[in-house]
Amino acid sequence: MPGAVFVDLETVLAAPPGPAGRHPLPEPARLAEALGSLGVAEESTVVCYDDADGSVAARAWWLLRWLGLPAEQVRVLDGGYAAWVAQGLPLSTELVVPEPAVLTPRPGSMPVLDADGAAETARAGLLLDARAPARYRGETEPVDPRAGHVPGARNAPFSAHLGGDGRWRGPEELAEYYRGLGIGGAGPVGAYCGSGVTATSVVLALEYAGLGAAALYTGSWSNWSADPARPVALGAEPGGDVEPGGGAEPGGGVEPVTGGQPDPS
Repeated sequence: MPGAVFVDLETVLAAPPGPAGRHPLPEPARLAEALGSLGVAEESTVVCYDDADGSVAARAWWLLRWLGLPAEQVRVLDGGYAAWVAQGLPLSTELVVPEPAVLTPRPGSMPVLDADGAAETARAGLLLDARAPARYRGETEPVDPRAGHVPGARNAPFSAHLGGDGRWRGPEELAEYYRGLGIGGAGPVGAYCGSGVTATSVVLALEYAGLGAAALYTGSWSNWSADPARPVALGAEPGGDVEPGGGAEPGGGVEPVTGGQPDPS
């Protein structure tokens, strides 16, 4: 889009992979410096988009909010690049060189969970797993050490946020969908995915639907499954068939899927 600047998921919107997961949160000062070099200032209004399902745009939205920008200054473009092109709106091949700005990091505006917090949220409230149903059920695991889900988590595939035209479903429709999953009951709400990318679209969907804030398990399944002490649940039910932690080595018994690229979650 004319005037847009590129921001990379792997090098800007995440720290290098490690024990914290495949897409750990970037260090706040480094993130603020990178975004400032792209022209983002404290008074900026920022619109995020991607060329796929909106999940990477949601990750950028979440990080900007986490870094301290107010809700009214950060947006996600409905339908992303595909919707822009479909409407015949202008395109550009010009490389934009933005005027650098100063962005002071004030992290903490968006709630986060670690593995213990995710386990407690699943017990005491509602923990939503944004991955595809087959990964949730443990039938396949293309990238992470073990297959399955956090015991007690409910499956809420992030793909359900979009209609057939690739645009976001309306707030009333999203609210009905999430109420069907248990939103509105007592206790905390959290979300996770494979590595903390697509789950940010769950956080966005809940806010867009007027259902309040959800905490993000930033390490997500890439962090949980790498710890052999953590139990995993298999099957379509939140409790599933729970395999206790403590005996399995990471990667044991899980055959990676080949022939395709893993999703960014």
